[in-house]
Amino acid sequence: MKLFRFLTGPDDASFCHKVTAALNNGWHLFGSPTYAFDVETRTMRCGQAVVKDVEGVEYEPEMKLGDY
Repeated sequence: MKLFRFLTGPDDASFCHKVTAALNNGWHLFGSPTYAFDVETRTMRCGQAVVKDVEGVEYEPEMKLGDY
């Protein structure tokens, strides 16, 4: 099964740690990162898509993708 996640967070070290943790858990970067201004909080936000192949597991909409 191929999994897809879109990681988001503030433009600070916590976002980099979130992406680093995903990479160290077998996820791979997919596409370019995004960067946008959040008008409500008046802060910059980051986003990065990641994908992962998992063998021997069937996809179900209820699964928590971060557990893989």
